[in-house]
Amino acid sequence: MKVVVFGATGSVGCLTVAEMVSEGHEVTAFARHPERLDIQNPALTRVAGDAMDGAAVAGAIRGHDAVVVTLGAGKSRKGSIRSQGTMNVIRGMQTHGVKRLICQSTLGAHESWNNLNFFWKRIMFGAVLRPVFKDHELQENLVRASGLDWTIVRPSAFTDGPATDSFKEGFGRQERNLTLKIARADLAGFLTRQLTDLAYAQRAVGVSN
Repeated sequence: MKVVVFGATGSVGCLTVAEMVSEGHEVTAFARHPERLDIQNPALTRVAGDAMDGAAVAGAIRGHDAVVVTLGAGKSRKGSIRSQGTMNVIRGMQTHGVKRLICQSTLGAHESWNNLNFFWKRIMFGAVLRPVFKDHELQENLVRASGLDWTIVRPSAFTDGPATDSFKEGFGRQERNLTLKIARADLAGFLTRQLTDLAYAQRAVGVSN
C-alpha cells in the first residue's frame, strides 16, 4: 500500500514510518525536516513541507492509498497544528479521491473522558495541557465530519522501550482498570495495522495498558 505519514519525524511518527516500511508498504514521510529520519530503505520517500501549508499537503497526498496523521507540536502547549493540519489533510484527500484516513488523537477525548483518572482530568488536561486537549477534540470533530473512511486512534501517555503487544484496545468508556500508559512502539504497530485491518473503520478506538 502507498501511504503518506504527516508528522513523520515525531516520536511516534518516526516509529510508525519504520514499522510500515518493514511491513512492506511504500511510505512517504512528510515533515518540515524529513532528513532527520534515520531510515534507509528504497520504499521510503521524504517530502519536506509544513502541515499548515494546504497546497503542500495536498500535493503530497496525490497518488497514495492511505494517509496517517501523527501531528504534534513537540514541547509546545499551545497552537493548532493538530486541527488545522488535519483539516488540510482532509481537504487534500477529498481533492485527490483518497479515502482511508488514520488519525492519532488522545485518550480522554470526547466519550473516552471517563477512562481518565483524577490526575489527567483535573491537572494535565484540565490545566497544564488544556489547549492541546481542546485541539485534539477539534481534530476529531473534523475527522468525523470528513466523509472519509476514517479511524481515530486514542493512545494514553507514551513510554519508551520495545513493543510489548500486551496493551488493551477497543475498551468502552467505563473502563477504568488502565495504567494510562502505552509504549510508542506499540502505538506505531497499532497504527500500521489499521492500514489493512478495518475492524475499527468509522470508529474512535482507545489503546492503553
